[in-house]
Amino acid sequence: MTRFCNTALLGAALIVPVAMAPTALLGQDHPRSYHDKGHNDDHQWDSHENRAYRIYVKQNHRKYHEFSTLHDEDQQAYWGWRHEHSDALLKIDVR
Repeated sequence: MTRFCNTALLGAALIVPVAMAPTALLGQDHPRSYHDKGHNDDHQWDSHENRAYRIYVKQNHRKYHEFSTLHDEDQQAYWGWRHEHSDALLKIDVR
């Protein structure tokens, strides 16, 4: 019985990381969605949004931090700014 338990635990320890890998990689392939409470809409975080965020950081003399790590009020401040600054205004090429 002990041998069976040891084999089962070892098998589970080896299978769990393999089963979790596609889930971890999935987040990198698809843009993340954020909800803008002030305007009650959702935004997809992609390379264009990342470029706009970097412009926002520079214009507002802030230190760059990953958007996902910002406090909610800082994220909401960005979305407020973003609604006033279109891709065309920021000269972000959307293809």
